[in-house]
Amino acid sequence: MERSCLAIVLAAGESTRMKSSLSKVLHPIAGRPMIAHVMESLAQADISSAALVLGRDAEAVEKAACRDEMTVSAFLQTERLGTAHAVLAAREAIAKGYDDILVVFGDTPLVTAEPLKAARKGLAEGNDVVVIGFETEKPFGYGRLIVKDGALVAIREERDATEAERKITYCNGGLMAIDGRKALSLLEKIGNANAKGEFYLTDIVEVAQANGGKAIAVAAPETELMGCNNRAELAAIEAVWQRRRRHELMLSGVSMIAPETVFLAYDTAIAQDVLIEPNVVFGPGVTIETGAVIHAFSHLEGAVVGKDATVGPYARLRPGANLGPEAKVGNFCEIKKAEIGAGAKVNHLSYIGDAFVGAKTNIGAGTITCNYDGVNKHITNIGANAFIGSNSALVAPVSIGDGALVASGSVITEDVPDDAVAFGRAPQTITPGRAKLLRERYLAEKAERKKISAE
Repeated sequence: MERSCLAIVLAAGESTRMKSSLSKVLHPIAGRPMIAHVMESLAQADISSAALVLGRDAEAVEKAACRDEMTVSAFLQTERLGTAHAVLAAREAIAKGYDDILVVFGDTPLVTAEPLKAARKGLAEGNDVVVIGFETEKPFGYGRLIVKDGALVAIREERDATEAERKITYCNGGLMAIDGRKALSLLEKIGNANAKGEFYLTDIVEVAQANGGKAIAVAAPETELMGCNNRAELAAIEAVWQRRRRHELMLSGVSMIAPETVFLAYDTAIAQDVLIEPNVVFGPGVTIETGAVIHAFSHLEGAVVGKDATVGPYARLRPGANLGPEAKVGNFCEIKKAEIGAGAKVNHLSYIGDAFVGAKTNIGAGTITCNYDGVNKHITNIGANAFIGSNSALVAPVSIGDGALVASGSVITEDVPDDAVAFGRAPQTITPGRAKLLRERYLAEKAERKKISAE
């Protein structure tokens, strides 16, 4: 849109019902503060200016809300005198003369750009106020939208509604757009002659009409306007977000055997023809390239899985894990800040951290890179086509050359050249009959302890 727009984001609530030491708008949905979801939708609606009305945890909320492509200003609401009073906390920003003023809440992370654009379109068509509403089968407790001949004439709260008005299923979602040229005038005319003595933003509809203006309502899906006041609602919003994102990914060509058991982060990127088995969790920062398979019960965060690579089952990829094409990380393996080359295999029960593993190298079961000396982390470099035998410990910093072979059970503390074989274990000794003598001694000692205990 060519019209300028200021989004006022109300995020000053005390969050008492969350029973949390953290402002509710900082609680995460899909690994991201819920207010950040709101800000992304504003950006997608072509809104480049926002005013944050803040209270609790103001600095942290402002940091979570900031975006590179958006000018964000912050205003502190020191008193709680109603939603209209909260909007007027951003009076300085409103007075700059935007065409559109859009009022949204920091705790509605499911809202998308579409209803925001629809509300702005309503202003462009000459309306003074556009309220975003929703249809619901359970309207109890919501303000009802009273619409006559296409115009919104009032928002009636449950306690004030007549019996006929309570049957209305078109309800107020709380979000609205206001003509920027009239916003301050309309907001300042809102009174507080009500039981709570507060200034309600919903009264702006009747104020606008009393001043010769027009108001309308535009509809959005009910789920998009879900607000969050407690932990149960937080979980419900998370569930809706996850269903929505899984559906989008499956339509884009991703296969999920049991989608309801897969949990995604806000930035999870999965290419087409990827298969996700049940009970997989993606933390932030994961990219899965085409043809990869993520087996059941795996956990990935901050990782890249290359084309046709496989992960799991029961694998963990931590931040910095980078699997090349056709690489394999198998059962009960953990990869952290390590590059696994094309076709390389880390099949089972291994930890590879702060390392480089060359193409087509095989890492045997139980292998670990000993990357931490108690103070600093060190790098392990393993070349291409190498073979690391089972139960080996590679003590970093150390390098294993191309084509090298490390014998099973080795502790490697020195670099191994290309195509060399390294044995790093103590020689085996055998003492005939010694096991029987030890067993007899241990049994005698046990019997003596029981005798003493009985006495």
